[in-house]
Amino acid sequence: MSSDGGGYELPLRLLLGFRVIVDEVHADLAERGHPELRPMHGFVFQAIGRIGGPHGCTAADLGRALGVSKQAAGKHVDALERLGYLRRGHDPGDARRKVYTLTERAVDVLAESERSFDRIHRRWAERLGTARLAALEADLRAVTPGDLFRFDTPHWFGS
Repeated sequence: MSSDGGGYELPLRLLLGFRVIVDEVHADLAERGHPELRPMHGFVFQAIGRIGGPHGCTAADLGRALGVSKQAAGKHVDALERLGYLRRGHDPGDARRKVYTLTERAVDVLAESERSFDRIHRRWAERLGTARLAALEADLRAVTPGDLFRFDTPHWFGS
C-alpha cells in the first residue's frame, strides 16, 4: 500500500473510517437494547423519515430512495416491523397502499445513535485537534455532493 495516501488508499481509508464509526455506534446500540440492528437499518430509518415524514412511506417509495427493488425494501420493512421498529398502516387516500412509519423504538434508536455519533466526533476532535477535524470535514464537503442524505446507491444494499 502506498505511504503517500494516494491512489486506491483514499477510498479504502474513507470506507474504513466510516466502518470504525458505524461499528462503534452499533456496539453502543447493542448495549442499549438493540442488538438486532444492522447498519442498513439506519439508512432505512433515515429514508422513511425523510421521504415519508410522519405520514410514512411505502416499500416502493423506500426502494426508490435506497436504490433497491421494492422486494428488497419489503424484506427490510417486514423484518423491522417484526422487531417493533416500524408500524404498518394504510394510506388514507388509498387503503390498498401499505405505509410504514417509525415507532417510538426506532425514534429512540435514532436519538441513541445521534448521541453515539456526537461522542465519537468529540473523541476524534480530541485526538486530531478541533481545527484539523473541522478542516477534514470542510474538505470532504468540498469534494462530495451537497445532499448529505443521498441514499440512491444502487447495488450497495442488495437488489
